[in-house]
Amino acid sequence: MPPAKTMRAVEITRPGGPEVLQIVERPVPEPGPGEILIAVDHAGVNRPDALQRAGAYDPPKGASDLPGLECAGTVQATGPGVSRWHAGDRVCALLPGGGYAEYAVTHADHALRIPRGMSMDRAAVLPETFFTVWSNVFDRGRLSAGERFLVHGGSSGIGTTAIQLAHARGARVFATAGTAEKVAACTALGAEAMNYREVEWEAALREAGGAQLILDMVGGDYIPRNLKALADDGRLVLIGAQHGPKAEANFAQVMVRRLTITGSTLRPRSVLEKARIAEDLRREVWPLLDAGTVAPVMDRVFPLAEAAAAHARMEGGDHIGKIVLQVR
Repeated sequence: MPPAKTMRAVEITRPGGPEVLQIVERPVPEPGPGEILIAVDHAGVNRPDALQRAGAYDPPKGASDLPGLECAGTVQATGPGVSRWHAGDRVCALLPGGGYAEYAVTHADHALRIPRGMSMDRAAVLPETFFTVWSNVFDRGRLSAGERFLVHGGSSGIGTTAIQLAHARGARVFATAGTAEKVAACTALGAEAMNYREVEWEAALREAGGAQLILDMVGGDYIPRNLKALADDGRLVLIGAQHGPKAEANFAQVMVRRLTITGSTLRPRSVLEKARIAEDLRREVWPLLDAGTVAPVMDRVFPLAEAAAAHARMEGGDHIGKIVLQVR
């Protein structure tokens, strides 16, 4: 167990803007059956953290009220029934919450070894994005080699991960982004990138034959445009709603063109479902990370005490790739 009974953590003091994130002292959590306690080295910053901070995304029952859905660090202790990991193992892990702290607890099957030669700050941003992309693009979305794939928000953590994995598995990748710098970043990763402020991207996709799969975190007014951009028998996977969760669309084309609309969120899924995704990643994706074929795209690292500044940068929209908190 850790040498101290308390730890530094970032608490959401009340619903609001980034300024409500404050450093506090909290008791160190204890791992229960099937769980591990991680001494957190770095923690990833994600949009669900900001939604939780604003009061729009409650943690699941039993999860920590502290923000933070992913981390990298060292296993400090194991709960009853854990044999996969031992104290001292270096891991990155998907968390139910609590990553903005010196110690965090998660299920043992939701942790993965640090990829070969990768630093803790880079490993900390793998779980949330890679779990999300794998489960939505390759599991629900069934993307296969040779298909045309469009991802919106191509310069985000999700976007840069989706571009790389889809490209590595033989898809023709398209992406949208909002600035010339972000378009260039997406292009460098292997996408045919478009500035959505300058290009009618649905027309560009139709001219290319239509997308067999679209990954959309924008929602709102993008939904009817996505339907137009799909090829016949195409699939639309929704994972976010930055433009809102509602839209008016012509569903006759869904029937006539045999389109599929689906979506998911990661955090509420069961322990077993997340464990299955982790096993898929261990088998299919970790060799790509070990080889350097795929790598996380990093934006900036902030000290834990500057979590508010990290949130402000994320919500400002200028970042490319992932934002990280240095805990130790």
